[in-house]
Amino acid sequence: MDLKAKAMLNKSIYLLVVGLFFCTLTASAQQMTPNKQFIIESVEKHKANLIDLSDKIWGYAETAFQETKSAKVLADYAETQGFKVERGVADLPTAFIASYGEGKPIIGILGEFDALPGLSQGIKPHKHPLKEGGAGHGCGHNLFGAGSLGAAIAVKELMETGKIKGTVRFYGTPAEEKYFGKLFMAREGLFDDLDVCLDWHPSARTEAVVQSSQALVDFVVEFRGQAAHAAVDPWNGYSALDGLEFFTMGLNYLREHVKPTVRIHYQIQHGGDVVNVVPDYARVWARVRDAKKVEMLEVYERAQEIARGAAIMANVDYEIKLVSGLHEVLVNRTGGAALQQNLELLGDISYTEQEIEFANGIQEVTNKPVLGMDAEIRPLLATREYPDGGSSDVGDVSWLVPEIRLAVTTAPKGTPWHSWAVVACGGMSIGHKGLIYSSKALGMTMVDLFEQPDLVKAMQAEFKERKGDYQYEAILPEGPAPIPVAGDGLGHRH
Repeated sequence: MDLKAKAMLNKSIYLLVVGLFFCTLTASAQQMTPNKQFIIESVEKHKANLIDLSDKIWGYAETAFQETKSAKVLADYAETQGFKVERGVADLPTAFIASYGEGKPIIGILGEFDALPGLSQGIKPHKHPLKEGGAGHGCGHNLFGAGSLGAAIAVKELMETGKIKGTVRFYGTPAEEKYFGKLFMAREGLFDDLDVCLDWHPSARTEAVVQSSQALVDFVVEFRGQAAHAAVDPWNGYSALDGLEFFTMGLNYLREHVKPTVRIHYQIQHGGDVVNVVPDYARVWARVRDAKKVEMLEVYERAQEIARGAAIMANVDYEIKLVSGLHEVLVNRTGGAALQQNLELLGDISYTEQEIEFANGIQEVTNKPVLGMDAEIRPLLATREYPDGGSSDVGDVSWLVPEIRLAVTTAPKGTPWHSWAVVACGGMSIGHKGLIYSSKALGMTMVDLFEQPDLVKAMQAEFKERKGDYQYEAILPEGPAPIPVAGDGLGHRH
């Protein structure tokens, strides 16, 4: 059989399996089964503890690979609930896996818990740092980890009744915001035996996510020249800062000549120490994104050439160090449709007058339309080829196992993400409601996966069709993870 015929056969099988599943899904839509009701009751039973976990992590506000307390409270609680916990997996001190059950299917769920630097904030609808320059959960990961664990616990308790069988596995995944901990876990093969994986993310709306994300590459460019007195004999100096500036200038001119989907960011980390010395060392942290990994890598190649040219112009040496990179998310609409049914069963999140007033206050301060909260359950969206949005190391997991993705409202409509406003909501009842909702929606969808082998097969068929012949390869340098140390801009490899 030639490759074309094989591809057509695989597509026909995929369409048949998915078509049969959707017929079943439509027929069984909008049914609150006893097992799903059990999940809801289990989450309610643990509600106070889940919120307490989230609030503790919110208060710790630990950044990438520094989440010692955050990882511990989640892992400890999982252990008290009867999970077998393996800590420090993939040589990452703050990564862990909590498992319960045995045999197939093996259903995984991801949980993040790292904060962002510089976003410290109190529970107020205006900017009010608790600690100047401190970290804060500007992406809501304090809610993410606790919510996912709540779903895993509910499923585990249902397993104990004997009504479903298999394995549930919670992954404590650190450093999503900076070093991308899931890449190191993927390199160790920790997701390879999963049948399906789920995750969720705090958002300004609630939906089954069937959009992709942006691929990215993270890299550092260092320039080295020769120091000299900036007034007495600057002609004896070769400025590393000149090289850096030529490089960033080149990136900025490149912006005119790339596709609209491309994003280029950089942060100057070192440009010299004093004004009267020609700097002999400069460093910039840069990032390139695009909707597809292949196209993103083409822009990265251009950026490397710009760095080489900048060094030539400044007559200095340069070095490019790959930090890491991410794949775009491989969408699975079959899983999204199953999740959508459970969102419709749960319905919209409701809010008190005080919560709406809090939301309105944030919108006023951030110059957004005063629209309050948006937790309406809308129909499943069409999947766009070139979506908006950021990047996530969940993307890499999605190329290893079929992924179901959920977004749940935890902040007001229009809220600037990665901002103090998200931190404020994540530490109070608006965020707490999203956390509990996510536990229920994900737990109910996991019940579907354990009860319906055809759903798992349909998701896997779509996964294979979308992935095609691509063999996953992480954009990750050799060696251990860059565990940060004090005063080190990007961490060092130990």
